[in-house]
Parts: sequence; structure tokens; C-alpha cells
Amino acid sequence: MKILMLTWEYPPRVVGGISKVVYDLSHRLIKDGHQVTVVTYRDGDTSYYEDDEGINVYRVDNYMIHPNNFIDWIMQLNFNMVAKASELMNKFGKFDVIHAHDWLVSYAAKSLKEAYDVPMVATIHATENGRNSGIHDETQRYINDSEWQLTYEASEVIVNSNYMKNEIQRIFGLPYDKINVIPNGVKLDKFEGIERDYDLRRQYAMDNEKIILYVGRLVYEKGVQNLIGAMPKILENYHDSKLVICGRGGMMDELKQEAHNLGIDEKVYFVGYCDAAKVQKMYINADIAVFPSTYEPFGIVALEGMLSGTPTVVSDVGGLNEIVEHGVTGMKSYAGNSNSIADSVLALLYDQELCNRVSSNAIEVVKEKYNWNVIAQSTFKTYEKAISKSKSKELEAKLTQEKAGKTSRLRNTQNEISRLVSSRKRNAYI
Repeated sequence: MKILMLTWEYPPRVVGGISKVVYDLSHRLIKDGHQVTVVTYRDGDTSYYEDDEGINVYRVDNYMIHPNNFIDWIMQLNFNMVAKASELMNKFGKFDVIHAHDWLVSYAAKSLKEAYDVPMVATIHATENGRNSGIHDETQRYINDSEWQLTYEASEVIVNSNYMKNEIQRIFGLPYDKINVIPNGVKLDKFEGIERDYDLRRQYAMDNEKIILYVGRLVYEKGVQNLIGAMPKILENYHDSKLVICGRGGMMDELKQEAHNLGIDEKVYFVGYCDAAKVQKMYINADIAVFPSTYEPFGIVALEGMLSGTPTVVSDVGGLNEIVEHGVTGMKSYAGNSNSIADSVLALLYDQELCNRVSSNAIEVVKEKYNWNVIAQSTFKTYEKAISKSKSKELEAKLTQEKAGKTSRLRNTQNEISRLVSSRKRNAYI
């Protein structure tokens, strides 16, 4: 199958989780014998074309003009995506399916679908409504409407959790059978050969201290503020612990100020951006990983924490709530509740047997349910459903056209018979 992936981020450009998902899914589909072409944004001085282990990656610039706002920037990007994808189809032939990742590429996907009559599948990774607990201004309304349009135009829609299926069915009114739940995954060999690096670990904690790790963007919906709020209670009960925060985002200064206000500056480290290699080491060096999101459609970071063997604490929302079973594969806390986060972390700090048990169970679950072999096969079946729907519509249109033709011919025949009868009656009268 010839597959076109449209995404605004692809390695080395990483903004959120979409980049990782498209990369891993594409590489698995290639191994299954499919042809994958990615059209994405060219960030910095990356190459316009790259053969990424068999994946044809085409990157496009934005127009060399300064957009008024982010929405205009996205529209300009979509124009160039359409131009590049059209060039490829005119040169190499049509794709069998277009896979659009989120509203950021919705206009390019819709245009290409209609211009070349190619079935389109859309993955909704998150919604504007969910991120902001509702729609509060015109920009958010525009994004929300773009998400609706993408789901409406797609033959099939993919989401990564049952929580997300319910959310987009409620928000956009989609038919339930049009929404396919396919979880994200993680490379099962991600932590093979990586051992605890004590030189790195000692940059943040002494050997007797426990490292509590957070990895992710520093934005409100990720709940980092609630994790910092949990630290006074954690430190009161287990003084030999440190919080290490890996990531960057708009809340950095606010979070640093909050740690200062709580008097725990020396117990909280803001590491900033970490590349993939450093993140892997940080997981192995940590004693507990915490992901306290207040909104989380899925949560790949939780899978990474579980696969690394680090006992993992998550909030009881969205996809995180579906991934972790409390006390079996990890620990849960009430979303937005610092006291609850502290209780779950302390339960692990004081019970090594619990840590060992949940870590062992978590690794087994991740390997069984969240590996890309299974995910790619499920995605391929969704492509087949979309193509089947497209062919059914073509056949239906053809049958309708043939029926209309037969009806027209029958009507012409009836008119001719009526004319002949009338003519004979006139002749007989004469």
C-alpha cells in the first residue's frame, strides 16, 4: 500500500507526541512491506528530502512572509504541503490512502482528498476543547471547528484511547463506528543496554537520595504545578528525595517561582530540554516517575516510564487512567490533587516490594499491548476500511449513474412509442 503521512512535526523536529507516533508507525509499516511518504515542515537547516530507512520524507518551508498569527502560519504551511504532495502524485502516481495527523494538516488533507479522489484517515491526538476545558475564544473556536472538519471529511478516524473516542463522539457528533481506538506504542528495545549512570545521577542527588522524575512539556494541562505542590508533603515524610523536571514550556518561570515560594528550591531541579538519549538515561537513573496530567488523551511518557522499569505514578484521567492499573502496574492519583500525588509517591518510597511488583507487571503489559507490530496491523486494517468505503461510494455512484441512464433510455423509448401511436391514430383518422 502507498501511504501518504501529513504531519507538522517529524524528527528531528519534535514539538509534542505526534512526531514520535508518526516516526514509529511509519517505520513499522515499512517493515510490513508498505511504502510510506511523509510530507512535513522543514525546521531550521534540515534537508528538504531524506530517505529515512526506507521512508521518503519531504520537508516544505513556510512562505517567506511573516504571518499575522499562528493560524495564518498553519494555513501557509498547508498550502505548501498541498503543492509538494500534488507534485509527488503527478510524478509517481496516486497514493492509496492519506493519513492526516491532527487539525494542523486538515486543509492540506481535505484538498488532496478531493483533488485526487484518495481516501483519507485522520488521527486526532488531542482536542482543543479538552486541552482548555472548553472553548473560550475565537482562536480556540477556529481550531475546534477545524478538528470537526477533519473528522467529518475523513473516511475513518483514529484515536488512542476509549476516553478520546467518547470525547470526540460527544464534541463532534461522529458516528461511533467511524471512530477506531488504536493505542500509541513504544519501541520495546528502547532501554536495552542502558544502565544506571551514577556520574549523571550525582548531578541531581546523592546516592542515598531518591529521584522523583517528571518528563514532558511545562504547560498547565500536564499538571507539573500539582507535582511541585506535592513536594512539601513528600519531603516532610521522606526528606532524602529530589524532584527532577525534564522539559521546557511557557510555565518554566512560574514553576520556579512556586518552588521558591514553597521553600524547596534546593530539592527541585529544572533540567530543561533533554534529547532522547538523555531522557532514556534519566528514566533509568530515577526511582519514581510521575505524570500528573489534568488532561491526557494517551500518555506515551507513561509507557516509557513503565518499560524502563521505573515505578510510575499517573493521574486518573484520559488515556493514563486506561494504561495503569492502580497497585498492579503502577500507582494512580486524583487529577489536580497534590495531596493524592504525595500519597502515591510515598507509598512507593516506603515499599520496595510494591515497587518491584508494579515495575515487573508494567513491563509485561507494555510488551503485550503497546508494541508497534500490533498497532501497525490495526492501523493498516483501518486504511483498508477507508479504501473499502471509498470503493463502495464509487460503485454506488456508478450504479446510480447507470440507473439514471437506464431510466433516461426507458423514458426515451416510452416517448418514441407514444409518438408512433399518436402518428398511427392520426393516419387512421385521415
